[in-house]
Amino acid sequence: MLIRLAWSSLRSRWATALLTLCTIALSTALLLGVQQIREHTRQNFMATVAGTDLIVGARSGPIQLLLYSLFHIGSATSNIQWSSHETLQHDARVDWTIPLSLGDSHRGYRVVGTSSDLFRHYRYADQQALSFAAGEPFNDLFSIVLGAEVARQLGYRLGDPVIIAHGSGNTSFMQHKHMPFKISGILQPTGTPLDRALLVSLEGLEAVHLGWRAGVPLPGLEVSPEQARQRNLTPKEVTAILVGLKSRLHTFHLQRELNQRRTDPLTAILPGVALQELWQLLGVAEKALLAVSASALLIGMIGMLAVLLAATQQRRHEIAILRALGCPPARVALLLIQESLLLTLGGLLLGILLLQAGLALLQAPLLSQFGLMLSLGALTPTQWQICALVLALGLISGLAPALLAWRLASASHLIRRN
Repeated sequence: MLIRLAWSSLRSRWATALLTLCTIALSTALLLGVQQIREHTRQNFMATVAGTDLIVGARSGPIQLLLYSLFHIGSATSNIQWSSHETLQHDARVDWTIPLSLGDSHRGYRVVGTSSDLFRHYRYADQQALSFAAGEPFNDLFSIVLGAEVARQLGYRLGDPVIIAHGSGNTSFMQHKHMPFKISGILQPTGTPLDRALLVSLEGLEAVHLGWRAGVPLPGLEVSPEQARQRNLTPKEVTAILVGLKSRLHTFHLQRELNQRRTDPLTAILPGVALQELWQLLGVAEKALLAVSASALLIGMIGMLAVLLAATQQRRHEIAILRALGCPPARVALLLIQESLLLTLGGLLLGILLLQAGLALLQAPLLSQFGLMLSLGALTPTQWQICALVLALGLISGLAPALLAWRLASASHLIRRN
């Protein structure tokens, strides 16, 4: 009975109720959306390091090594000798290694020199292997494999020529025009930095730098592609090495050995541990973003409180009629609480619908622009806790108008008796 009465009361003030409903819905969708982006961002970062037991690079900080090796952010302080990679590759505890060589780019995207082992051993997300949307891995010295975003944004297809440039900037005048690469494959989207990378073989990367010193081509030392094929193209250095072990029981022991090396000083990190350190650094920004979203929700609740208080003052006549019909003050107060809960529940449900619709619309742009893969589905436990908090705030917001209505109802009863 009271629920129907509360619903009829809100319908009679539909314009004010609708504005309040939209305010709660938008603030709820914002708070739930921020939480979902936080959780999916962490999942995407963890997906990038899935299957890799150690990352080895030149002596530097763990976070710096993690960022430039896997996420292609920043640059290495120095490189690793190829002999160190060979030693690690032949270690009895090591199952596989993936050498990485960075430093070149193409129209703002990183060029990564690597070996064919990347396509066999690299894992992301739930231990998924790399797959091809078209083509195949390296089939020639000058083959190049494109990430999904690179191919989509630049409009490349199989067989197209690609000229890489020296350096990692968006614009470079030092281009390797004399040795263009040809696209042999395009990867399926992974939601990892590989979507925004161009992969070439270490030998191909070594070939385009023949006749170069300190990033500058030397006159008279140019080498043709045919001449390059006759050279020894074993790299002298690499930037980093991804390592997979036969047993994770050897992880800490091998890490300690590598970190204590005096010749060719190395840093070996556990990707998951380094990623947790990175999240600790970003924790302040995450909390600030959540605080802003929570403030928006709080403002919405305060707006609803103000609307209900103003409406209660204007409903003296309605309250007097209810009292005349025998409705006790407690039931009048309960009516106001139910109106508040109906508005909150309606705003919450509308906010969830807005969240799902927004994710559906932003899913493709976020994947293409930021490599962030958002999935539609049921709310997470944390999001359900946020929903419960919103309902609790709605209940609290209804207490003040309910108390005012109870006092007005009691006063109207006294006036009638006198």
